[in-house]
Amino acid sequence: MHLRRHLRWHLRTKQLRAKTWAAVGALALSLGLAGTAGATGPAPAPGEIVTSAPTSFHPLPGQPTRTRAWHITYGSTTAQGAPDIVSGTVIVPQDGRTGPRPLVTYAVGTVGLADQCAPSAGFPRGTAAEGNLIELLTLRGWAVAVTDYEGLGTPGTHTYTVGRSEGHAVLDAARAAQRLPGAGLAPGGPVGIMGYSQGGQAAGWAAELHDTYAPELDVRGTAAGGVPADLVKAAEYNDGRIGAGLVLMAAIGQDAAFPELDLASYLNDRGRARTAFLKQHCVAAGTAANLFSRISDVTVRNPLQQPDWQRVLHSSDLGTHAPDRPVHLYHGTQDELVPYDAAALLRANWCAKGAVVDWKALPQGGHGSSLAAESVPAANWLADRFAGRPAAGTC
Repeated sequence: MHLRRHLRWHLRTKQLRAKTWAAVGALALSLGLAGTAGATGPAPAPGEIVTSAPTSFHPLPGQPTRTRAWHITYGSTTAQGAPDIVSGTVIVPQDGRTGPRPLVTYAVGTVGLADQCAPSAGFPRGTAAEGNLIELLTLRGWAVAVTDYEGLGTPGTHTYTVGRSEGHAVLDAARAAQRLPGAGLAPGGPVGIMGYSQGGQAAGWAAELHDTYAPELDVRGTAAGGVPADLVKAAEYNDGRIGAGLVLMAAIGQDAAFPELDLASYLNDRGRARTAFLKQHCVAAGTAANLFSRISDVTVRNPLQQPDWQRVLHSSDLGTHAPDRPVHLYHGTQDELVPYDAAALLRANWCAKGAVVDWKALPQGGHGSSLAAESVPAANWLADRFAGRPAAGTC
């Protein structure tokens, strides 16, 4: 009964949200800002602002910052090339500085699948997990654009771990920030890309897509850590381990982007219940509820063994195209969630294709400890790129 009540509540909430977004789209059309796809008008172009409204940025509950912030929605592109609308936040220091300033398009790590988990929902409350790390960037005088990714804070299911969708959202957040009235970020200013864990995957994809998808952005470099460069290896690594809940979350995200996978046909009763739970909660609850479960516990057959699932998961592999700007890539050697070997292979693949890669293995580093240890050095590396200093790389 408790689960059914949650499902009814979730359905009503999503229906209400869809109606709200339809009204937002109609308002945008009436104001000449943008349209929605289909007969009602053209879809917004990638990076085109659909809506913007003042919000606030607090690293911790009630903690003030000398910043201005805007909640935005903007045009982007799905993994299959269709136009969509993504939400995010633009944060600009109020430090008296005039003229161009660096912009970091920041990709957060895993937060969960429910809309209330989106970074833009957490910033006003001071509950966003990486708020303190983002504040360190604003204290350097940098503006920060933080995407919510596809389906997180907007209608539909979050396409968690779908690399191409994430990369589009990260690059389009930078485009949107540079177009945002009042932010003072003129197009053509220097841009850095930064992210860890899921954010590292998104940052890596943004780095690979830059030259073909958003070449007008003056990207100076990408700092990416804890990168799940091969989702099949990551799923096998976490099957029956502490990250088992993330495997099911990734399956939900892939199914959202590629409905032909038909995840529901693989799930047993337990899998359906856990899927419903994950769609309604944030990562801490979702991970705790799925500790040490195996894929076989929630399925009637393993989707990872199916050719269509293999093909789709490998379509999010990184390392098939060289980033055209330098990359600082780092990973803990004892990472308990994302296999170190896959990140080391990513470095080798990028190097073999001629990319400039500054590789840093963090001895004995776990997943969380590596983020904490390398956040400042990674930002220092970006600062050198913003200053115009060349990156030598370690290939």
